[in-house]
Amino acid sequence: MTRIIADISVSLDGFVTGPGPGPDSGLGVGGEALHTWAFSDDPDDRRVLREGTARSGAVVLGRRLFDVVDGPAGWDGTTGYGAGEVGRPAFVVVTGAPPKTVRTADLDWTFVTTGLADAVAVARERAEAASAAGERDLDVVLMGGGATIRSALEAGLVDGLSLHLAPVVLGAGTPLFTGGAPRTLVQREVLATSTATHLTYDVRR
Repeated sequence: MTRIIADISVSLDGFVTGPGPGPDSGLGVGGEALHTWAFSDDPDDRRVLREGTARSGAVVLGRRLFDVVDGPAGWDGTTGYGAGEVGRPAFVVVTGAPPKTVRTADLDWTFVTTGLADAVAVARERAEAASAAGERDLDVVLMGGGATIRSALEAGLVDGLSLHLAPVVLGAGTPLFTGGAPRTLVQREVLATSTATHLTYDVRR
């Protein structure tokens, strides 16, 4: 069964970027520290990364995050979602209008201009097709940014939440949560490593 999983790294004070993120500045001032765990040699960190990318049948991201990962300081052949792991899934971008050019054109990009719910529906179709082809269950992963994950939670689109809590206080940046309707989470796993605390929850709808 395909599930919708929000998966994102966050600071101790609740930010998913540092101040001033953008295509030319990545995750903003200090923001790269959020993803130290993803480049760690800790075997538990490596397992979390491997299992997360292996379960990804499709990945949803917002336009601001796309502009960062497709920008000059963004993904290349050795960095990015699933780089060096089992393969790369389809990527679905929520946007007002498709970009005129795509630097990372070697990846499978789909641009949805009719809203987040439609983007998740497209990603679910892609994940289910990949599941059928590989004869194993794959999920849709919402990788961010923070506004996209907040909107998905508020719309009741999310089945699970995976947070990678980095031991850093950024002081400012893009907050993951800014209020909204309360949500009840069911804690499923807590894994502490040398670089992060990996938290897994089910989201009650």
